Amino acid sequence: MRVIIQRVKSSQVVVEDKVVGKIGRGLNLLVGIAATDTNVEIDWMVRKCLDLRLFPEHEGGDRWEKSVEEIGGELLVVSQFTLYGNCRKGRRPSFDRSAKPQIAEELYNIFIEKLRASSLRVETGKFGAMMQVAIENDGPVTLLLEREAE
Repeated sequence: MRVIIQRVKSSQVVVEDKVVGKIGRGLNLLVGIAATDTNVEIDWMVRKCLDLRLFPEHEGGDRWEKSVEEIGGELLVVSQFTLYGNCRKGRRPSFDRSAKPQIAEELYNIFIEKLRASSLRVETGKFGAMMQVAIENDGPVTLLLEREAE
């Protein structure tokens, strides 16, 4: 499982000219599911996204002391199968490592449900849709989180 985690001042996702998810301060999560992913990877990633200290203790601070849970932030979760695009050969990416859509959607929805159990506001894109994502990155802070099946 791969997640691009971005600290944001705001973020929104649009599908067919309609805003389907919008947040203020918090984290934008672009989520890629591998063919080998299970609930083990989902559980690890949920805890990591909620627990990482990515926010300063107070406005204008430079030390990251607080997690998204501790600041009562919001989450925007967007499916992103292209995170498993392999560009090593040829001129067209291969997506062989991405989970099949039915499996990916099931695990993506489990990921969202587990994030919602945190009591934070969680917004989403639309799985499998063409989306436009507007991100006001704060910092900028952008990290790649990865958890491979063992």
